[in-house]
Amino acid sequence: MFINAWTFFRFRQDKQRAGRGEWRVSESELLSLAFLGGTPAAFAARHLLRHKTRKQPFSTQLWLIAAVQAGGLAWLAAT
Repeated sequence: MFINAWTFFRFRQDKQRAGRGEWRVSESELLSLAFLGGTPAAFAARHLLRHKTRKQPFSTQLWLIAAVQAGGLAWLAAT
């Protein structure tokens, strides 16, 4: 639960910094947070904040992380 809250916070922070022209949160950090379990918050933040919705290759990488996680969960459920 913490990782999802932190992921959403960092997406929001990046959106705010972008609007102010400040130093941004790196895409690698945002993707790492998603990889560590913050994928639901990453997708929620993208939708609710309308942030990084068309950015490539970020969007593709986020979907790839989600697919790998879903595959891992399916594998765990099957074993």
